[in-house]
Amino acid sequence: MAAGEAEAARVSANAVADEGDPRLTSLRTAVERLRGDLSGYQAWLADREVAERELTVLAEQLAGGVPEDALLSAALLRIAAAVGSVSALAPALGQLREAVELFGVPRHRVQPPVRHGAP
Repeated sequence: MAAGEAEAARVSANAVADEGDPRLTSLRTAVERLRGDLSGYQAWLADREVAERELTVLAEQLAGGVPEDALLSAALLRIAAAVGSVSALAPALGQLREAVELFGVPRHRVQPPVRHGAP
């Protein structure tokens, strides 16, 4: 099988898998959007390589089907840490977070501090 045929077979298999699990489609779309937005963001970003590496790992995991919750959670955390303060990337990062949550990975919220003493 030629390289082009192998790639076509992989893409076709992914399309069939997507029909059975729309979460995969959402996550693939979110990964590709953030990859595109990150490559279009020309300003210096200290952890750009970390974000790019994690997005590549996610894309590779998606090629094999549904990724593990631990992988999704850890990748999202590292990507958010790498690009989270860049407002231009916030919409794509939000889309990625929402796609990860479709897999049942809980959203971790920072609880407000507990006040002791006076009300």
